[in-house]
Amino acid sequence: MTDTWKITLPCTREEGEDLAGEVRLASGREPPVIATEEADERDPERWLLTAYVEDAPDDVLIADLLALAPSATRADMLIEKLAAQDWLTMSQAGLEPITAGRFHVYTAAHADSLQPGQIGIRIEAGQAFGTGQHATTAGCLTILDRLANEGRDFTDVLDLGTGSGILALGIVKRWPQAKIIGSDIDPVSVDVAIENVEVNGERVGRGAGEIELVAADGFDHERLRARAPYDLVTANILAGPLVALAADIASVMAPGGTLLLAGLLNDQAADVLAAYEAAGCRLVDTHVAGDWPTLMLVRERN
Repeated sequence: MTDTWKITLPCTREEGEDLAGEVRLASGREPPVIATEEADERDPERWLLTAYVEDAPDDVLIADLLALAPSATRADMLIEKLAAQDWLTMSQAGLEPITAGRFHVYTAAHADSLQPGQIGIRIEAGQAFGTGQHATTAGCLTILDRLANEGRDFTDVLDLGTGSGILALGIVKRWPQAKIIGSDIDPVSVDVAIENVEVNGERVGRGAGEIELVAADGFDHERLRARAPYDLVTANILAGPLVALAADIASVMAPGGTLLLAGLLNDQAADVLAAYEAAGCRLVDTHVAGDWPTLMLVRERN
């Protein structure tokens, strides 16, 4: 294996979230593998940007990375040469497993952490957002597990902004006969989600117990409306897109359908909720983990 270089620099939450989709560099170069994460859960505005490259970073790449995180300076940047090894395996070793209800999310490096009675979801660290580490993903999984324990049944499901496919996988494992479609604005995420479905022993497809995956900006894909109405919709994205998509999301939900919204901060919840109430939805529960609420709503029956 070749040597790998790791470049780390601080960024703001807004900058980090902007990098969850397709990344374009100012120089026009092919972007390196980039990951962003919270630096400290107690301060949700402080994030870290990490890039991995196989050649020593030159001035052009450094300028490109600083353009992605304009709040940082060259002095803030840490550049490390890593030993010749598989950086992906190494990075996965640092992702500790998380448990949300009966769900247990882990990487290959922690396969032995799965305990009897738990529902395992193996998600590898990579280019797609959503390894289960973030409080928003864990919040959605916690509510999904609770709904299953309460005997709720869902047959037609949309996972909007599927990322790594983690929520779609949780849904198919709790409701094995459900027909699920997941979408993401980033085609790379869709490819990664397909791989994760296969790694977890589930099926890609359009039938019962299968997950269909498409690349789409919002509802800009015919399959998302063709498969409506949905009795369950999950959307773990960002507050701005959640507000912008409120009317579209409500329009594809079945009357009485359940909606999980995440990716917003506590101080954004009122604006998000107002948009969905105006679209005919009603709040029925809130799960809060630190600064990150997960809202559960139902589509009012007309």
